[in-house]
Amino acid sequence: MNLSEINWDPNEAGTWPFPIKAATIAVICALVFGAGIYYDTLDQLAALDASEKKELELKQSFESKQKKSINLQDYEDQLAQIEIQLEDMIRQMPTKEEVASLLIDISQTGLASGLEFRLFKPSAPIRKDFYSELPISIEVIGKYEELGLFVSGLASLPRIVTVHDVNIIPEGKKDKENKENKEGEMKMTATVKTYNEGVDGTATTVVKKKRGQK
Repeated sequence: MNLSEINWDPNEAGTWPFPIKAATIAVICALVFGAGIYYDTLDQLAALDASEKKELELKQSFESKQKKSINLQDYEDQLAQIEIQLEDMIRQMPTKEEVASLLIDISQTGLASGLEFRLFKPSAPIRKDFYSELPISIEVIGKYEELGLFVSGLASLPRIVTVHDVNIIPEGKKDKENKENKEGEMKMTATVKTYNEGVDGTATTVVKKKRGQK
């Protein structure tokens, strides 16, 4: 077959030899098939891939929610227990009127433990999320066991009192009579903190809303 003798005019394609016709048809089919894949199938494959990823995310979300729903009663019981504990803590917070008497209780606890106060300085309240923090800087002198009694006594107070930034060092105080260092004397500096709910009663309001109270 001499290719130079073939009339390549597309209008004369019917006169082409069979192998040329078959090859031309194959090329045209390949071009149509490739164009179909490029302009249509690739977009469909991308959409399918996105749908498969979305399906996986939905399955994971469903499994997570199913696990939560199975444990819903346990979560509700835990929430109820937390609310009870929160109410107990709120009841242990001194009101604004009780703060003054609580300061006296703290100082009396130290004196009753045998300590000598060198510093007792309440600072301005520090506002937190739903309560106020009332820090008190203290410096006391006494024996180690007296310091222990003091901290233990603070923990026994009916209102919440915590001790922070504790620093204990030997104290070189001299006795007035013999001017010798007292044995076993220690100096403790610390920040004692108590708390109250604040003027807006946010914590109580939150608990009441949870319980459906007004």
